Amino acid sequence: MAELVPIPSPGLPLYYGLPGAPLVVVAHDWYGRLPWLDPFADALSSQGYRVAVPDFYDGVCTVDAASAAELRDGLDYARALSIMDELVAEAKSEGSTKVGLVGFSMGGQLALLHAQGGEADAVVAYYATLGVEEDSIIPCPVLMHLAENDEWSHGAEPDSFVARLEDHGTPVTVFTYLGTEHSFANASAPATVDTRAAALAFARTASFLARHLAE
Repeated sequence: MAELVPIPSPGLPLYYGLPGAPLVVVAHDWYGRLPWLDPFADALSSQGYRVAVPDFYDGVCTVDAASAAELRDGLDYARALSIMDELVAEAKSEGSTKVGLVGFSMGGQLALLHAQGGEADAVVAYYATLGVEEDSIIPCPVLMHLAENDEWSHGAEPDSFVARLEDHGTPVTVFTYLGTEHSFANASAPATVDTRAAALAFARTASFLARHLAE
């Protein structure tokens, strides 16, 4: 595996904002917890949230797609969801009463899966859906940010996923960003990042969280 980059606090979440504020868990994409997530989390915490950014890869990340695919394929999804469970439980013990989940690609899938458990008050998924075999009721509002140019496995196409959400009665809002590709919000991936689309998606994410995490 090539292009692996060490990152600080291996295996531990980074926190932003004060304990007791509404919690937002930010789940990284298949590249890992790259540096761009720091300003993203800082910007969210400035909105009044306690932001947690877990590291599902135990201290490594990459900017190489082939290496990212290897890391993703080796991920223990049950363990990743358990990490998110622990973050939510800890935040609630510190006084947080509202929970938001924001995830990118693989992390978006994890956020959607975790939201099925009923602990979240809002979930934001960047270029991520769930397949039919992963499908269950998500009992909180969902915001989806999609790239115009992307690939999906059979049964995980956005139209199919959104239709299932609507059938379950889940409020869902979808934005598609013209001219963008998968990973358009990842500022550490210069080949695909679209700064204008990323900024607009962040503004919409902040507005969505403000509506649903207000205490």
